[in-house]
Amino acid sequence: MKTETNKSAFLEYFGDTPKLRFLDFLIGNHFFDFNMTDMAKEARISYNSLKSFFDEFLEKGIIIKTRKVGKSDMYKFNMDNETAKNFLRFAWFLTKKDLGIEDKKSVLNSQKIAS
Repeated sequence: MKTETNKSAFLEYFGDTPKLRFLDFLIGNHFFDFNMTDMAKEARISYNSLKSFFDEFLEKGIIIKTRKVGKSDMYKFNMDNETAKNFLRFAWFLTKKDLGIEDKKSVLNSQKIAS
């Protein structure tokens, strides 16, 4: 779990709101599925906050239901959704930028633009 002083690049750039914290959690855990209670806990948001926008994420296809475990529905970041994939790419872009790692393609493109 990230501490307040160790925020992801995504949250540092765009702020620390429950919706963005949830998105940041999904991006960082995109291989795994979770129930809503665990998602709220791990994203450090209240369950009621999660409920207020959870259906919106489902409707937009950013998250999908994967299975049922006992009485709990399990959900994960939908890597088949273009919007979700672009969020993941963008989060990695910001992280690389903060670490000073440049993508060779972007360096070449910026050199072409400068010419």
